Amino acid sequence: MTSQPQPLDNLAVIEQLLEQIPPARPQLVVLPEACLCFGAGDKFQREIAELHGQGDLQQRLAELAQQHGIYLLAGTMPIIDSREATKFSAASLLFGPDGSELARYNKIHLFDVDVADSTRQYRESNWTQAGSEVVTVATEFGVLGLAVCYDVRFPELFRALRTAGADVITLPSAFTQVTGAAHWHVLTRARAIEQQCAVVAAAQVGTHANGRATFGHALIIDAWGRVLDECEGATGQPQQPCLATAAVELSQQAEIRQNIPVAEHFARSKKVIHE
Repeated sequence: MTSQPQPLDNLAVIEQLLEQIPPARPQLVVLPEACLCFGAGDKFQREIAELHGQGDLQQRLAELAQQHGIYLLAGTMPIIDSREATKFSAASLLFGPDGSELARYNKIHLFDVDVADSTRQYRESNWTQAGSEVVTVATEFGVLGLAVCYDVRFPELFRALRTAGADVITLPSAFTQVTGAAHWHVLTRARAIEQQCAVVAAAQVGTHANGRATFGHALIIDAWGRVLDECEGATGQPQQPCLATAAVELSQQAEIRQNIPVAEHFARSKKVIHE
């Protein structure tokens, strides 16, 4: 997606994209980081932040999940737990096919970095409260592990998700054009290979209202590190909002884990190191 500042505009795009999804069940749809509001500034995000479990935006996402009979992960949206909160959580919310909320993950690693682009300095922690919990949730197609964007640079989180039983890891993102071109494919494929988990990495793309440029290239990667599908523009053309779709065969994933038992080897080496 190329999300803009106004949530209702972005919801309209999401509704159009959901009309294009193939009729497969069960199905997981992952939206990018900041899917409902991008480029308006952190202060505006705090102003539109909803109390968890309340608010029109959460209700509309729940309705879309139910309408299409899908598991819908709202990449991140600003969520508060009290009206007095000065900061919001960058929360991934998973809605089930019946419209119920199944899980919430608050982004743990916040993007406080300097980048050689037009924005130059990013300080996510100024307005965002870092999360502190590793989150997995059981679904019809296996256990989902939840992560967001900058988390991908911290393999310890992905190891914790695998240890907690994750089969598929979701990674809604908004990588900058500069860091995405350098690291996006390498990092996402590495996490899939290391943890022998499928990775569903939604992405923001293009130039947003605040001038920030995002890399795009939404990916679905299997446990062998193969890119099953990717949102790409035509040769010489910019990427547009689109869907990457793929069927992930968990039976093949189980075979990969059996043939190369990384989790067992890690547990053994961890015991040796601690002793």
